[in-house]
Amino acid sequence: MFEITNKTKAKLPRLAFCDIKDVVLGKKYDLSLVFIGSTRSRKLNKNTRNIDKPTNILSFPLSRNTGEIFIDLNLAQSQAHKFDRDKSNFIAFLFIHGLMHLKGYDHGSTMESKEGAIRKRFNI
Repeated sequence: MFEITNKTKAKLPRLAFCDIKDVVLGKKYDLSLVFIGSTRSRKLNKNTRNIDKPTNILSFPLSRNTGEIFIDLNLAQSQAHKFDRDKSNFIAFLFIHGLMHLKGYDHGSTMESKEGAIRKRFNI
């Protein structure tokens, strides 16, 4: 199962979220992708990481085959230019990053290499 929820008033980009998820985590992985605003992002970040500021993405493995990703849509869109990407591309970039965390990777060269391969496959 793959569920996308938009808790913002903004329009979501048309991206191959399901296809990307299936390549990274497999078709049997149950994923909830939730687009949120900065108030909720800040609260989640404070409650789960003890960091009192909004963040562009949070991912939470719930079990071996289940997880959640939260993307702060407004923050991600405002940060896109800093990474020399358009808004839609940056959201896809973040989504892949969150999937890699759910796959069990930590920041580092292995994760960056895996992310790069997925970005290349999907032209991101």
